[in-house]
Amino acid sequence: MLTSIISTTRAAASTALSMITDIGLSEYGVLVVIALIFLLSAKEILSASKYWNKSVCKYLNMIILPLLIAFAWIITLKVVEII
Repeated sequence: MLTSIISTTRAAASTALSMITDIGLSEYGVLVVIALIFLLSAKEILSASKYWNKSVCKYLNMIILPLLIAFAWIITLKVVEII
């Protein structure tokens, strides 16, 4: 009897865990979007200032590109989740 209670509890726990576990970057999605908005804004503002040069452009592009890829991945996962 004790074995059946333990196995039932484990099965229920694994079912509950699989129901709340998401695929991908959902935990950090908000941070990715906020960082992307901030960096794109900074790039736009700096491009009109006297501090703009090639190294600043390359540096911002190096940071923005992975965030854009993560953003596209988050959007893809959300669309697949809806379908």
